[in-house]
Amino acid sequence: MQLSTYKFSVLVSIVFISGFAQGMLLPLIAVIFEQSGTSASLNGFHATALYIGILLASPFIEKPLRKFGYKPLILIGLVAVILSFFLFPFWKVFWFWFVLRLIIGIGDHMLHFSTQTWITSNSPDDKRGRNISIYGIAFGAGFGIGPLMTKLLEVNANLPFWLAAGLCFLSFLLMTSIRNEKPETITAKSAGITALSRYKKVIKIGWVSLLPPFAYGFLESTLHGSFPVFALRNGISLDWVAAVLPAFVLGGLLFQLPLGILSDKMGRKPILIFSFLFGFFSFLGTFWALQSFWLLFSLFFLSGMFTGSMFSMGIAYMSDLLPKYDLPAGNILAGISFSIGSMAGPLIGGSFINLFHEGAFVFSICGMLFVLSLPILFIKAETKEKLQTKTA
Repeated sequence: MQLSTYKFSVLVSIVFISGFAQGMLLPLIAVIFEQSGTSASLNGFHATALYIGILLASPFIEKPLRKFGYKPLILIGLVAVILSFFLFPFWKVFWFWFVLRLIIGIGDHMLHFSTQTWITSNSPDDKRGRNISIYGIAFGAGFGIGPLMTKLLEVNANLPFWLAAGLCFLSFLLMTSIRNEKPETITAKSAGITALSRYKKVIKIGWVSLLPPFAYGFLESTLHGSFPVFALRNGISLDWVAAVLPAFVLGGLLFQLPLGILSDKMGRKPILIFSFLFGFFSFLGTFWALQSFWLLFSLFFLSGMFTGSMFSMGIAYMSDLLPKYDLPAGNILAGISFSIGSMAGPLIGGSFINLFHEGAFVFSICGMLFVLSLPILFIKAETKEKLQTKTA
């Protein structure tokens, strides 16, 4: 079943608002805790709560999706996020906020897992890269605008949380207007396979496609969770942070669709290798640019151009490798991979800040990009068409 234009537009709008909420939350809480004297390591640990929530939800989410369909899971996820943002201003306590971030992680995963699977399952092969790129653009645009809301702290400390809750409620209203659907029915051949066996099968076939979501999670959380702390400790103003982080996202937005269309024509692997290679050199250049706003801004913009599509490209690559009935399991594993990367980012980034000081976040990001590029470069993954030919 193909996605209607209206349904696709609603899903993309919801993803935009979710990206805005996530993009606001990471630097907002990082700045609040840094200003209250919380250590960089604890700050980084707190940022992992969102992704712990994603990991906790992952094993339990596929069965309800197959039973009830996409829409109920998206609505329940939105309710969890709305209530959590509403409760933030009532009690500013480290562990209470940790639990709220964890619940947001669970709700966001229900939302993103459902929308990703809905879009990838119903996109034709020749437009899959394009459609998932538009999905990525929507999330990235929201995520890029989100950090600008740190300036609202100067107006009212509670205003950013209430704004996010209101926008997520708008998403809830939009979602009620579209018709529910369910994923493709599992074939008779795979009906007797347990969930664990299916995950093993997905990992065996498509593990290389899980590396780009890990990389993007690492990048996103390190830049938005650790870079504000690093910047404040190295004399870089909050105004610089509020401008430089959106530059990364803006670069990703401008190249997301062209890279998606190119990957439809040239293949995912060459475009991914290109992204990792030029992303590495762009981030490496920031090591010598910390004292120049425009040079730092330009390099963050270039880095976003090359690496901002990694999550959507990984999802498209995974969809090339897996049969349709395995896409829900594949999207769960992509979410887990993204979450592990997102958890590793602030922890490693915070530790590098404490250990290496100047240029710390550069070392952690460049090292990650180099290591993950090697399997993509040297491992030969087989498309589902080749696998079907072998088993025919």
